[in-house]
Amino acid sequence: MPLYEHVLIARPDISPQQVEALVEDLTRSISELGGTVAKSEYWGLRNLTFRINKNRKGHYALFNIDAPAEVLHELERRQRINEDVMRFLSVRVEAFPEGASPVVAKRDRDEKRRSRREGGPLDGDTEGDAE
Repeated sequence: MPLYEHVLIARPDISPQQVEALVEDLTRSISELGGTVAKSEYWGLRNLTFRINKNRKGHYALFNIDAPAEVLHELERRQRINEDVMRFLSVRVEAFPEGASPVVAKRDRDEKRRSRREGGPLDGDTEGDAE
């Protein structure tokens, strides 16, 4: 079966719990139609590059989908109807990337840097020692 990466942007005025429920509903519908979701990630409320329907932010979610094209067409049809979804994009890929997506990897890297900065230098770190 073909492999797809699917990203959706939901309205900023809904809660993260509602986005999770939307993701679970879409995952369930993909499974019922004969496809599988290899991975789904919630990227959080992020700034948009340009306004969409007068909104400056949106909830982002990523799906790695292994399903026939008909399943993807049905998924996109349902998202066009859903008022909570502002935009979506599906891209066919040859293979799913290993590990976390770049967005999640950057968020984890930033959290590690923040904790190091707040906790002071760790073993081998000479940050702040050079004067």
